[in-house]
Amino acid sequence: MTAGVQFRQDFVAAAADIDELGHVNNAVWVRWIQDMATAHWAAVAPAEHQAAYAWVVTRHEIDYRGNLTEGGRVTGETWVGEPKGARFDRHVRFVDDAGRVKVAAVTTWALIDRATGRLLRVRPEVAAPFLVRD
Repeated sequence: MTAGVQFRQDFVAAAADIDELGHVNNAVWVRWIQDMATAHWAAVAPAEHQAAYAWVVTRHEIDYRGNLTEGGRVTGETWVGEPKGARFDRHVRFVDDAGRVKVAAVTTWALIDRATGRLLRVRPEVAAPFLVRD
């Protein structure tokens, strides 16, 4: 895997994803970021963590580097950084078949206790499945 990449998901631009300029709308890229983050959580986190915790976005920083038209395919790649209190940064990039990055993002997510709705510090056992160690 590419340095840091822990999860990959393929996306294909559907007709409904295309805006009036003929390419994937910015809001669709944001949806794909969220879809990939939640799929990564579902694939890696233990069932008891999924039942006890949820994540909410507190910030998106997105760089749009290229366009994708209807039928275009990209592979989303994501990895997370070390947690800072209740938050961590999730890194995302969408790469086309030629290896060109179309969109790159860093999104900040906060951990929520499902029972109380309150922010929680990300404990080591929650973070461990998502962190790449040398």
